[in-house]
Amino acid sequence: MSIKTALFATTAVTGALLLATSATAYADIPVGHLADQSGATSDVGVPYAQGVSDALAYINSKGGVNGTKLAVDSVDYGYQAPRAISQYKKWSSGSDKIAALQGWGTADTEALTGFVGKDEIPAYSGSYSGHLTDPTGKGPHGSKPAPYNFFYGPSYSDALRGMLMWAAEDWKKQGGQGKPKYVHMGANHPYPNAPKDAGEQLAKELGFEVLPAVQFALTPGDYTAQCLTLKQSGVNYAYLGNTAGSNISVLKACQTVGAKVQFMGNVWGMDENAAKAAGAAADGVVFPMRTAVTWNAEVPGMKTLKDISKMSDAAGTAYRPVHYMAGVCTAFYMKEAMDWAAANGGVTGPNIRKAMYQKKDWVPAGLEGVCVPSTWTENDHRGMTAVNIYRAKVGGDTGAGVDELVKAGTIKLDKLTTVDVPRKPEWLGW
Repeated sequence: MSIKTALFATTAVTGALLLATSATAYADIPVGHLADQSGATSDVGVPYAQGVSDALAYINSKGGVNGTKLAVDSVDYGYQAPRAISQYKKWSSGSDKIAALQGWGTADTEALTGFVGKDEIPAYSGSYSGHLTDPTGKGPHGSKPAPYNFFYGPSYSDALRGMLMWAAEDWKKQGGQGKPKYVHMGANHPYPNAPKDAGEQLAKELGFEVLPAVQFALTPGDYTAQCLTLKQSGVNYAYLGNTAGSNISVLKACQTVGAKVQFMGNVWGMDENAAKAAGAAADGVVFPMRTAVTWNAEVPGMKTLKDISKMSDAAGTAYRPVHYMAGVCTAFYMKEAMDWAAANGGVTGPNIRKAMYQKKDWVPAGLEGVCVPSTWTENDHRGMTAVNIYRAKVGGDTGAGVDELVKAGTIKLDKLTTVDVPRKPEWLGW
């Protein structure tokens, strides 16, 4: 069987993502990999895809799955759902049908939910939409059955719920008077909209005054008008639902107009690269993080992670942001599920799916202390509901490289708390 294997390579100096495609003959396990290298979310899509690619290359360097290599076809779909669907249809037909999919965005992942379910192809996504967490479709909100969808991390909805619970306590600690004002911000798009209703409902229950949502595009731009709206309405807490690129524009604009708001970023809305790009405007932003640590932490799994990183950075000098690490964790959950499937009837979609239910508080071997323990069940694909909340700290000029800024303490991602969001049945699939 002939399959293109596309590997991402990052140069140590620039960290630029390059797609190196080579045609290689395999009699092995086909895996499709959808990545956003050039679209609206490529600011965070690039490091995440690099983590997935490096992890899969590392797995192959260690013998693959039970001695069988993974044949990985990586495609930059530019964050365009129709292109993702078209590519998936190619992968899911013919003699080289993929055994599993490493996906990316919310619009395309949700659009593919019915297809992967029908084709019995496990899809591991970079989308954490709560709509993907109900495998049976029997949840109270009428979400589509998503029996073959998996992701690593708390759902967007649970992450926002956790931050709102933190915000309610923060308001009391700050001595706030009356009802704090909350607003949801982001593009009118499935990704930032995924947790909107869940967040607004819980905010009301927690005693917030919920203001009309404020829209801004997924791409960077001039968002002065949006920031003036926040300032004039006296918003206290605002959720930024977009990825870092456009969120940075909002943070800078709000700093310029003097809108004093506690921003709560989407999981893709803040990381070390975003803190560098936004500078002082990022100081104080609160966000959920789905890895247990940041790069260079002293935990057992960091050695494996550093070895994986060398698949595209042989010198071992690149600083890897938290999104890269999450990509590695996601790929290794799939790999270990394939290991189990290989020992229990073969690496088929149904067996990979069954493997995802075999462990509780699961951390892939070799990544202890890096990946957060996760549990998936046949009736609930919320792998974790514990929300680790961090605050970005920026103190000084951010003109140097990220690795230097982190070493100097100019940029810090400080853990504030862990909020255990209740695993309510009425929140499944929402």
